[in-house]
Amino acid sequence: MRRLPHHTRALRGLFATLLTALAVVAALVTGTAPAQADTTICEQFGSAVIQGRYVVQNNRWGTSATQCVTATDTGFRVAQADGSVPTNGAPKSYPSVFNGCHYTNCSPGTALPARISGISSAPSSISYGYVGDAVYNASYDIWLDPTPRTDGVNRTEIMIWLNKVGPIQPIGSQVGTATVAGRTWQVWSGGNGSNDVLSFVAPSAISSWSFDVMDFVEETVARGMARNDWYLTSVQAGFEPWQNGAGLAVNSFSSTVNTGGGNSGEPGGPAACTVSYATNVWQGGFTADVTVRNTGPSAVEGWKLAFTLPSGQRVTNAWNASVSPSSGAVTASGLGGNARIAPGGSQTFGFQGTYSGSFARPGGFSLNGTACAAA
Repeated sequence: MRRLPHHTRALRGLFATLLTALAVVAALVTGTAPAQADTTICEQFGSAVIQGRYVVQNNRWGTSATQCVTATDTGFRVAQADGSVPTNGAPKSYPSVFNGCHYTNCSPGTALPARISGISSAPSSISYGYVGDAVYNASYDIWLDPTPRTDGVNRTEIMIWLNKVGPIQPIGSQVGTATVAGRTWQVWSGGNGSNDVLSFVAPSAISSWSFDVMDFVEETVARGMARNDWYLTSVQAGFEPWQNGAGLAVNSFSSTVNTGGGNSGEPGGPAACTVSYATNVWQGGFTADVTVRNTGPSAVEGWKLAFTLPSGQRVTNAWNASVSPSSGAVTASGLGGNARIAPGGSQTFGFQGTYSGSFARPGGFSLNGTACAAA
């Protein structure tokens, strides 16, 4: 049985847009996320804005059974997921969080759609929470189209399966393996009747990861399933459940699209950098003082430093930056007056944390998608 596309109703974006219009306008005007408690969404295509820049969507399209998602400050969790569908067909839904445009529902301040040839990097971080009593995949979706469309299904869908539980498989057939973004994947290729699909399946579950979306876009172009004059229209992270699914969570999500040929003076642009990481460690706890220096010729506006905390470490509080999530692949972001790093300048922040087992330092850092050298 051929699996259906995620998107089956072209008018659903209008409904979603009406639900989130006030939050979107507030975010665009102020540039900050409105204060919010966790918001539970049970409407079939209901959505909510988080972090002032991403949209969480319920996106239940393959079943009439109830599904509810709870939007949090940093992601979402599936609160209720009733019913099941055959595992040789389409999934029940695609609850997800996205940057970009989905059936006219565009995330606040997004740089998408953007022409592929004009994107210098698209760094993203994701942290998932999994359950064992369900059949599902954890899928990161990348959508490409020959036009900068915001209103419907795109020509090519890239799916990154970071986890697969149960007797399910991607659309089409396996066409080999490939190493992309430093990892080895099974590669599947096919179509669902509405768009082409290229899927990259991890051999074992990945719970958190920081990577560049453009590595997968470039692989797709190299395979002839897209062109550099096409557009990246959205990136989405979530789950396709076939059976159950309550408790699945995207703990955190970040996505930046850097355009303009790598001009580091643009907000979110990449830069040459060094990072020093000084720690004070005691039994079960530690503090870290981090200095990130811009060694490039242009200022970095809206800096974000991505790194992965070793297993067992958790951030309990931070100063001079926001650090989220509390474990795994984290991102530190400048606050207000320290969100800019001048050429040759630096910003320093710190955090306190706990750890179990032996203490270790993060393996590497990247500033707005560019790897930094150790200072």
